[in-house]
Amino acid sequence: GGEIVAREFTTDKSTDFMAILTAVKAKNADVLFFGGMDAQGGPMIKQFKTLGLNARFLVGDGGSTPEFIKLAGGSAEGAYSSLPGLPLDKMPGGKAFADKFTAKYGQIQLYAPYCYDAVSVMVAAMQKAGSSDPAKYLPALAGITHDGVTAKISFDAKGDIKDGAITLYQVKNGKWEVLETVGGAAPAR
Repeated sequence: GGEIVAREFTTDKSTDFMAILTAVKAKNADVLFFGGMDAQGGPMIKQFKTLGLNARFLVGDGGSTPEFIKLAGGSAEGAYSSLPGLPLDKMPGGKAFADKFTAKYGQIQLYAPYCYDAVSVMVAAMQKAGSSDPAKYLPALAGITHDGVTAKISFDAKGDIKDGAITLYQVKNGKWEVLETVGGAAPAR
């Protein structure tokens, strides 16, 4: 287990992260995790590199985008990100979904396959309950098993996805590359 040595905060309008990064640098952190979006993460890692921080830079799903790399330029190289689920090309219906989505809408958005599956599961629960009333279909949702684009979807007793996966990525040669997937029915390595 690690130890959290600092917590800093910013806003979605910020562009200057030097004070935050200087405070983190003074703590000699091994890892900097930024849980925001690509619009701040890209400029932040540029300033991170300018200050010469030796820590690993990790962004959450909001920074796991081609836009992060574009905004960060060469500073993105070596950055890490984590995303829930399997990589698109490892999802059971990923290729077919991507082909149809890009033909109709253009570049696939990060959560498009998950949104598609979420709607599909909700519709299945409504059909099973014979109603669009949440009081009637939510209990039915717990018993749904659905072969989705992203995975075979079912829920545990707490309502969480069974066999959920998390994938770790790293920017290599200007692209997000899969390092490892943990969990899920079909791990990607």
